[in-house]
Amino acid sequence: MTMPYNPQKLRNNTWSLIFNLLSTGIKPEHLFIQSLVPEHAELSWIFNCFTSYGQLTRMTQFKDKSAQTADKGGEGFISAGLLDYPVLQAADILIYRADYVPVGKDQEQHLELTRNIAQRFNNQVGKEYFVLPEPLFTEVPKVMSTADPLRKMSKSAGEKHYINLFADDARIKKQVKSAVTDTGDTKQGEMSPGVRNLFELLKASESFDAHTSLMADYQAGALKYVDLKEAVADALLGISQRVKAKRAELNANKKEVKQQIKASSMEIRKEAQATVAAVKDLAGLMNVRF
Repeated sequence: MTMPYNPQKLRNNTWSLIFNLLSTGIKPEHLFIQSLVPEHAELSWIFNCFTSYGQLTRMTQFKDKSAQTADKGGEGFISAGLLDYPVLQAADILIYRADYVPVGKDQEQHLELTRNIAQRFNNQVGKEYFVLPEPLFTEVPKVMSTADPLRKMSKSAGEKHYINLFADDARIKKQVKSAVTDTGDTKQGEMSPGVRNLFELLKASESFDAHTSLMADYQAGALKYVDLKEAVADALLGISQRVKAKRAELNANKKEVKQQIKASSMEIRKEAQATVAAVKDLAGLMNVRF
């Protein structure tokens, strides 16, 4: 909603994302729909009072998306929601008293803001209520675009800048086959960003044997890019086939899955309600006991 959108498409995309996440192996009891837990928005407003305007304007993603809006002829409309979105992210994290947050490297700045908000709140109320959450990075903390290995893989950047694992096999193969390798500006003896990104994709796909073998070829000066791309395509297709099979299974039970997610949202909301009640007490606000 921070960018121009279609309401019905938003609703459909919400369920599509839920089904995609379930297809990757996440348990339904660990998923909820944010709009069914209004305490996120309530805590976000409270956190606004512990966040400086200057911090928000320095957020890299705010600056990038503002520029995208201008480039697409957005008539200069940049929503307050886009500026304020990192505060909602902070509420998403802190409302469940998280110790660690699994994020990509590009979200490190937002997590640092979350820590700042938590510390400022603790200082204001005179109690170490919120722990300061730490980032939890995977071995590959940032995946780059195969079309432009100098920018991160991102759906918002356009179709060529992300690989949809739910797409048909031919499309995935074509994207990997057309991946940028050498751009001609790499120093002698230095691995180009495009080649490095393909190796990172192998690692992220847990195709470790292929990674080891092809890296040995690279170090020996015998690497063929066509072999590297084929290995990456095979690794991604292996994941794709598994998640698509699971997605088909879930699609056959849509009604039951949706009921599960709504039930888990209501159950998870209890934890959010408890946190907001405690925060309101500490902040000196009137409260309703749940």
